[in-house]
Amino acid sequence: MLEEKMKNNCSMSIAGLDPSGGAGIIADCKTFHAHNIYANCVVTCITAQNPFGVINIQEVDLKVIEDEINQILDVYPVEYIKTGMLYSEDIVRLVSKKIDEYNIKAIVDPVMISESGSNLTTENFATFINKYLVKKSYLITPNIHEAEQLSNKKINSEEDMEIVAEYLSNDNNVVITGGHLKGNDILYCDDKIHRIEGNLIESNNTHGTGCTYSAAITSNLINGMNLVDSCKKSNKFLQKAIKYGYNCTPNQFYNKK
Repeated sequence: MLEEKMKNNCSMSIAGLDPSGGAGIIADCKTFHAHNIYANCVVTCITAQNPFGVINIQEVDLKVIEDEINQILDVYPVEYIKTGMLYSEDIVRLVSKKIDEYNIKAIVDPVMISESGSNLTTENFATFINKYLVKKSYLITPNIHEAEQLSNKKINSEEDMEIVAEYLSNDNNVVITGGHLKGNDILYCDDKIHRIEGNLIESNNTHGTGCTYSAAITSNLINGMNLVDSCKKSNKFLQKAIKYGYNCTPNQFYNKK
């Protein structure tokens, strides 16, 4: 009974550390906690950044990352994990292997560029994600730029988003976030397109929005929602988090108000 209760109330983020707390592991952790989910965190990279730029990235040793994952998953009965900044081919391959080994469902945020425009990956990262991780994910949550990189297709409209979302779906689900267009997200699941209505909010609290959104979806799935409702609720959560944000970042604790 206790194990089943834990399974319904814990998750794991595999991502980079943003010391300013607006994105990455810290943002994921705050979002999980706002949804009453116990957060386990695996650090892939340490960054020196704030909402306005990234000046340094240090990749964590691959054996350390694997040990982090094993130590958590050997104890906590995690069903859904969320990934963020994976940075390199080696880390992507490791995460792919662990998804199989532990039979877990992964919500993959294919982080490539920071909100400030800094590159957060090694060369050809989109190729590695497509090769090793997209097909094994339960859901991928790219923004428009990331979806273009993964599909090699240009997105100029919501119709383009629909085409690319279906294109990227291969034994997985896809939601493309619309913050760079009209604010509506496009979800492709169960061979259907779902348009999730959002709003463009006049705010500069956008650092870490992708991390917050995918962590919120993960939390809602753990809390028993279906995928469509999880994405809808996460869209609304993110809108409020942006509206009530702090110093150019979302307020990931909005659910606690």
